[in-house]
Amino acid sequence: MTSPVKKVKEYLMNEIDNNGFAHLTLIDPDPFKIDIQSLSKLAEALDKGGTSGMMIGGSTAFDKQFLDTVIDEIKNGTSKPVILFPGNIAGVTRKADALFFLSPLNSTNHYYIVRAQAIAAPIIKVWGLETISLAYLIFEPGGTAGYVAEVQPLPRDKPEIAIAFATAAELFGFDMVYLEAGSGAKEPIPYQTVGAVSKFIDIPVIVGGGIRSPEQAAKMIAAGASIVVQGTHYEEYLEKGDFESISNVLRETISAMRAAVKVKE
Repeated sequence: MTSPVKKVKEYLMNEIDNNGFAHLTLIDPDPFKIDIQSLSKLAEALDKGGTSGMMIGGSTAFDKQFLDTVIDEIKNGTSKPVILFPGNIAGVTRKADALFFLSPLNSTNHYYIVRAQAIAAPIIKVWGLETISLAYLIFEPGGTAGYVAEVQPLPRDKPEIAIAFATAAELFGFDMVYLEAGSGAKEPIPYQTVGAVSKFIDIPVIVGGGIRSPEQAAKMIAAGASIVVQGTHYEEYLEKGDFESISNVLRETISAMRAAVKVKE
């Protein structure tokens, strides 16, 4: 049985090589929060704004059939990659373009580190779904993801600990490392910590949580992050059905990130 071609990973790496960064939008398929009818318009607005792709997932449970419908609707609005970001085995479906095969390395529960992945792995391989291995490192205070995955949150002000975990991930062979402040976090991970990790390891660093302004996104790129993830930031516009503002705000963010790349050069 052959492994799937790494088309989405290659696409993201090309985005990073050609633009200096990639931007991903996280959409939580929570049936109590999301309006199915708005998803194709949301995806279209995000596409026009310049996001590189959509991450689909959350920390709480949802129905798999609902997840399939979510992906179908998103694909009606964009041709950008749809990447699963599962919080549990119910978050896996063959309808996506790829899957972040993730492990929260600072969890204290073996189930979340490797057992859930082992349960899902055979069917993922049979499907031929592309996987991108991802070391998931959750920082203080941990948020919902930290609570559900039973992590010991990494301290925000001790970059040497983050470096140790990220380097272990690199040596284990993970494709990428995700530094997570938590969905809806009041503040992003300190730029100094992002910079310290990015300088020490040679695989792409993804940063998410609490990144609301173009300036914050740009500072992450300036610090050395390869991919910035945003999600909660756009929910206020989505609730109003203001898709034009979603595109405009994202364009400002992408523009600020490009400017940060030029300064680095």
